[in-house]
Amino acid sequence: MNTALKALYLIPASLLLTTVHSLAPAQAQNETTSDASLLLVGNKGEDSLSFINLKTGREISRRNTGKNPHEIALSPNRQQVAVVSYGESNIDIFDVKSREIVEKIDLAGNSNPHGLVWLSDDRIIATTEGSDSIIILSAANEGKRQLTSIPTGQKGSHMVAVDTLGKFAYVANLQSASVTKIDLMKQEKIIDVATGAGTEGIALTPDGKELYVSARGDNSVAILDAQTMKLIKRIEVGRFPLRVIISPDGKYAVTSNLQDGSLSVIDTATRQVVRTIKVSGQQGTQQVTILFSEDGKYIYAAETGINRIAEIDFEKGEIVGRLPAGEDGDGLAIIR
Repeated sequence: MNTALKALYLIPASLLLTTVHSLAPAQAQNETTSDASLLLVGNKGEDSLSFINLKTGREISRRNTGKNPHEIALSPNRQQVAVVSYGESNIDIFDVKSREIVEKIDLAGNSNPHGLVWLSDDRIIATTEGSDSIIILSAANEGKRQLTSIPTGQKGSHMVAVDTLGKFAYVANLQSASVTKIDLMKQEKIIDVATGAGTEGIALTPDGKELYVSARGDNSVAILDAQTMKLIKRIEVGRFPLRVIISPDGKYAVTSNLQDGSLSVIDTATRQVVRTIKVSGQQGTQQVTILFSEDGKYIYAAETGINRIAEIDFEKGEIVGRLPAGEDGDGLAIIR
């Protein structure tokens, strides 16, 4: 019995219930033509991508992906999404309208892509954990992209954040307990900074001035000056913080705490934890990726252990419902 199935025996039945239902093909087609936002979920346990209508809470489509899909990034024109194949050495590009793969990008031996950002100038940045690097895919020119690989010199280069101008990338290195800053214009590494055991989650404030880094082994978040890479403050959060995100207005940073099944909310002005939001309240749901809605009203939390995505009213700190996903749903993106 796999870990996810074992965990289900420890989870109250109420967490497994959902009000969403599958659709007949005709119904699904009708829903796809609405103006509702779509939540995309990378199902790493079954190599698929779920498309969920956020207006109805229904999964309208599921498509095959490469092996072990994780992070998802939306193109600047919102017509395509990129999905990394963590178990391979490629990135799948899906057309949003048809929900079909239109391109597979071979990463030339840079294996285990994970962290992913699609920049406004059409460049794609991804970590490639198997080669301890990040790769830069140039803007498409007649359908072709040039690939550049930049070694981090660190182990477990897992997640990445990029400033809005696309000048600098910040890479969280899981095994090396560090963050690497890379100059994307010069295509070279600038510095490595120790940030704590199990460094994994990473996010920039919208103004690009501060970098929030979660260290799951230390149950902490390190706040760095993004320019100098000097430590500003270290904050204790919930247990095993796998991810950290920043609210669209920049007022809050939020960590996803796997062992607590909770969210720690940090006020970015005071740099203090101001509240904790209980999601499942337990480790068995295996809560990983979290994502704000574009208006900042909701957070979506992937609970990979129960194949659900929790929808949370951020202001109230309440669970609105749980949306369907495939096996071990993890990576998330929203298309409006």
